[in-house]
Amino acid sequence: MSEIRICMVGSAMTDLIARVPRLPAPGETLIGSSFRIGFGGKGSNQAVMAARLGAKVSVVVKLGKDVFGENYLQNYKDQGINTDFVFFDEDRSSGVAPITVDDTSGQNSIVIVPGANDSLCSEDVQKAKSAITEAHVVICQLETPLEASLEAFKIARENQALTILNPAPARDLPDEILELTDIFAPNEVEAAMLSGQSIEKLEDAKQVAQALLKRGPKHVIITLGDKGAVFVSQGGEAKVHQAEQVKAVDTTGAGDAFVGSLAYFLGADWALEKAVARACDLATLSVQKPGTQTSYPYRKEVLNLLEG
Repeated sequence: MSEIRICMVGSAMTDLIARVPRLPAPGETLIGSSFRIGFGGKGSNQAVMAARLGAKVSVVVKLGKDVFGENYLQNYKDQGINTDFVFFDEDRSSGVAPITVDDTSGQNSIVIVPGANDSLCSEDVQKAKSAITEAHVVICQLETPLEASLEAFKIARENQALTILNPAPARDLPDEILELTDIFAPNEVEAAMLSGQSIEKLEDAKQVAQALLKRGPKHVIITLGDKGAVFVSQGGEAKVHQAEQVKAVDTTGAGDAFVGSLAYFLGADWALEKAVARACDLATLSVQKPGTQTSYPYRKEVLNLLEG
């Protein structure tokens, strides 16, 4: 396998996960069945998924000087991820994400407390320029300041790297960053918020994808959970990939499994349609196990899905 180099500029969160019989109503107290601490943050999840498939991954993130930060740094090393550009904030805590998971459906509710993620800035990205210029694919999200993502994409564009923007959590975006985006990859909720159009059926998702495409990205992929994904490229018609139907154990991080896998396949020069299909397959595998990064398969477990 030729080396696939990916740089993720974005977030690191420590997940605080409680499993409950159902998601609580406002003001309600429920007794949970279990609690655990895991590694998360959309950006870091995506980086871990790509690394587990065999990519050479670097991350540009900011952690707090606390036990969560120390543990996360070690997790990157355990996953074989380059940590040369893991920065530490002297004042802010590491980011945390309390997560409630429904034992019955596997659906989840997430609160994000960004902490040090909020201080990742363009100067940090400039310090990590070598990692971006060497990458085939650069991934960003919106859990860190937009200025960091914008700086990363400017460097990536100068060096012909493919850019993937996962706009989560959704927020207003300037046209500048969309014009620097090759792959714009929201989920259906984010796509609806960003377009101002509701998505209730596949035809709606196709229309929203076309609307988002007009804002500047070269390709738009809208993930639809267990319904798969809709994708469209400039000058083309929107297409649908239907996901395999399985019983979900925990959907936390499935979208990140998709994005990390997609980065891997596109870094290997796969056609978009095939990359979307295989990324859906890997996301589907992830929902059949509990946890976020712990649910992601290793390369040796999915060799059949990595064949071109």
